[in-house]
Amino acid sequence: MKYHTAPAAALKALEASARHLSFTRAAGELNVTQSAISHQIKHLEELWDAKLFERRKKGLELTPAGRALAAVVRDFFTRLEDTLETIHHTPDDTVLRVEALPSFAAKWLVPRLQRFREAHGDADVWLSTSMHETVSFDGSDADIAVHISRGEYPGYNVEFIMNESIFPVCRPRFLETHGAPESPADLVNYPLLLRHHEILTPTWEYWFDTAGVPEDVYVKALSEGTHFPDSNMALQAAFDGQGVALARGAHAWDDVGSGCLVRLFPDFECPFNLSYFAISPPGRAEKPLVKAFREWLVAEGRRFCEEYEGCGT
Repeated sequence: MKYHTAPAAALKALEASARHLSFTRAAGELNVTQSAISHQIKHLEELWDAKLFERRKKGLELTPAGRALAAVVRDFFTRLEDTLETIHHTPDDTVLRVEALPSFAAKWLVPRLQRFREAHGDADVWLSTSMHETVSFDGSDADIAVHISRGEYPGYNVEFIMNESIFPVCRPRFLETHGAPESPADLVNYPLLLRHHEILTPTWEYWFDTAGVPEDVYVKALSEGTHFPDSNMALQAAFDGQGVALARGAHAWDDVGSGCLVRLFPDFECPFNLSYFAISPPGRAEKPLVKAFREWLVAEGRRFCEEYEGCGT
């Protein structure tokens, strides 16, 4: 059976309604009436002979057919927008917009960025940061995002950069004052630099558990002390000699290599369960400068892990 192509207005109504699970909010976004949205959805259901939404007391719920079709429509609009942007921004081919997590950008990406500039002197890199738990290019003009995750981004171009490991670090002079811990369990007697925002961040609980320290030994130590909102602040506190921070390798290996920080228990490897990936949306992934930056990131990740053996490859 051949199904008729739906009008663009109806497709937009479906995409917005599926995202908001509300005809009212979809209407507000599209600047039409709620009745118009409802009419467009009814038109699609008749056109495609498929029920798209169930009306529940708590709001709308997508049917299996609605979920499948809304995903196709969303992908269509994303690809259309990205392709149009590529077409109309051809004079902007020397501008590369990169988004990364703040701590990764500050401690790993920026110190290495000059090497990319030397190889691509005509490129203007516009770097922005985001603390979002997931990558989304909706409303973003980023060409590429560097994120830590499991690499599950259907429909996007994804390149593996490197794995990650975690370890406790402190300033050398901190050990001169407090002495070096002999075992992971000894760390509960030291001031630990904690985080109160732990999205995409390894926790002390994870490290202690992996090190085989019983929960009843470390639980009290993790309820007291200074809590920081991001890794950069926790590492800065470690630099200032305030205590022991739990660091990701990408943030701390350069400082460990230079002797600014000391890695405690260097014989104990604690791999993190997330890795770094470079993600690009359709329509931008094949831009020459985006491809070049992805290839450079992969090469830098390989170089980094060769330089710091054990950082995760």
